[in-house]
Amino acid sequence: AVLGTQSAGKSSLLESIVGMDFLPRGDGVVTRRPLEMRLVHVPSAAQEKPYAIFEKIPNKKFVDFSEVRDTISKLTDEVAGGSKGIVDSPIILTIYAYSCPDLTLVDLPGITRIPIAGQQQNIEQITKEMAKRYCGDPRTIILAVIPANADMSTSDALQMAMELDPKGTRTLGVITKVDIMDRGTNAKRMIM
Repeated sequence: AVLGTQSAGKSSLLESIVGMDFLPRGDGVVTRRPLEMRLVHVPSAAQEKPYAIFEKIPNKKFVDFSEVRDTISKLTDEVAGGSKGIVDSPIILTIYAYSCPDLTLVDLPGITRIPIAGQQQNIEQITKEMAKRYCGDPRTIILAVIPANADMSTSDALQMAMELDPKGTRTLGVITKVDIMDRGTNAKRMIM
């Protein structure tokens, strides 16, 4: 499960792991419901093209991943509304592909401290409780996502990961956005 603040690069990281471009993008609050992606490795690439099935739409096989993106947005709006509300009601998506490992990935909404127009006043509590529910499971590997242009010492993701996994045995730190670090800064210190 990815754990990090809004716009830290969590969805982009997951797309890199899956090897496909299919998650909604944009500025600000994009992931507003947890997305549970159940990846199923198909043994032979020659059998068929990658495809996806939504739990809410079991009779439709999606082979166009731009349609998967649109459906994620539609399912999000149906439950979370058209504004910027965040709801702890997961979208279940199963992806079948030769390039995928057998693995479940969870794209979580970012930890948000201050509500914007259209969000609940207790948005920080909602996003943190959602993160704790997923990342608190001792079987979950926590991908603590920190953008390289942020100060690690103020990272909500690292703080929560340390609370949920005090020994650090199931936490991986992931540094994103190295390409937009301030001029003259060095990622080596952060990586070390």
